[in-house]
Amino acid sequence: MKIIVPMAGRGSRLRPHTLTVPKPLIPVAGKPIVERLVEDITKVCGEKVDEIAFIIGDFGEQVEKDLVEIAEGLGAKGSIYYQEEALGTAHAIYCAAPSLTGNLVVAFADTLFRADFTLDSEADGIIWTKQIEDPSAFGVVKLDQDGVITDFVEKPETFVSDLAIIGIYYFKDGDMLREEIKFLLDNGIKEKGEFQLTNALENMKSKGVKFKPGTVMEWLDCGNKNATVHSNKRVLEFTKEESNISSTVKRENSVIIPPCFIGENVSLLNAIIGPHVSIGDHSSVENSVMKNSIVQKNSKVKNAIVEGSMIGNNAEVEGTALDLSIGDYTQQKL
Repeated sequence: MKIIVPMAGRGSRLRPHTLTVPKPLIPVAGKPIVERLVEDITKVCGEKVDEIAFIIGDFGEQVEKDLVEIAEGLGAKGSIYYQEEALGTAHAIYCAAPSLTGNLVVAFADTLFRADFTLDSEADGIIWTKQIEDPSAFGVVKLDQDGVITDFVEKPETFVSDLAIIGIYYFKDGDMLREEIKFLLDNGIKEKGEFQLTNALENMKSKGVKFKPGTVMEWLDCGNKNATVHSNKRVLEFTKEESNISSTVKRENSVIIPPCFIGENVSLLNAIIGPHVSIGDHSSVENSVMKNSIVQKNSKVKNAIVEGSMIGNNAEVEGTALDLSIGDYTQQKL
């Protein structure tokens, strides 16, 4: 089994946090989004994952090293591929063409999920979906009476289905997927100006491949600040049984209201932290109240009330402020 992770996007909706860190490496409950994603997929695969291939932009050597280490931590080979131009979902996947062999999972790295099933590796293909109220911004699937997918519709302008594709796919035949995408690229077949994976899926279906939906219990988007803060909250809630408070936390006259994640060598002085707060390594909070927020590494918060916020690495916040979104190396004093 292989996992293919397209993650070359700029993450513009999550700026300023993605100006210095690629979106999939933004931490949620103390762990990068992409690391949580591949861990969760590995759990539902039901068999050993041999390779995890990451398709990235020009993210630098350290990011590449971190991604390889994530794969190796799961007992898999880590491979790095590059997408130099954003030409659509199908094009992004094809950038990892040498790894598109055998049975594989494709997972776009801006989403998290919860599921209670084990993937059926004997199925032709599985498209993971979630029923939502407004599917117009997503690709959706239509089913027949046997639960087999009959149609893939990209961002429907009129209602056709409320089963949104969450961006995770299983293919029993990765070689066939590769060839169908190559056909789109070679013949310039685009939809809405881009090479879409849904077109490749339609071609595979017309050749007899039967795709079934895999339904997840919860789908967590990390596309913008508010969505990421909410995802942090939900991940903390369903991992609350785990030990999320480092033994190296220095706490003086401070209260932690779970669930929270508190990293290594964090200093808390006269602070009320939580619920639903994640604080990265070597950060400090003094004379402050903080809830439902993310603070990354080496940052300082002082004399503040912080809620529903994201604070980057090496940042400083001083003075009462609600609902912040400030990036790395930023200072805000009120």
